Amino acid sequence: MALSKEKKAQIIKTSRLHDADTGSPEVQVAILTESIAKLSDHLKTHKKDNHSRRGLLQMVNKRRRLISYLKGKDEDRYSQLVEKIELSK
Repeated sequence: MALSKEKKAQIIKTSRLHDADTGSPEVQVAILTESIAKLSDHLKTHKKDNHSRRGLLQMVNKRRRLISYLKGKDEDRYSQLVEKIELSK
């Protein structure tokens, strides 16, 4: 359930902090959020796919840890990220 190169590049382009940014927590959270949404849709139709379910839980936990890290590191960036996540729902 990997993202296509084009979709990933689009997510990076909209979430980056500067031109060469590909690994900031904001970008990583955006990529994980899109992957989680895609995998959640897959699991709605394939209810017994427990291997993918485990991967989904790992991605959710990784996203949670990144958000928590950002909260401790920089409150302003954290609040901007949370607002962005809330608007996309």
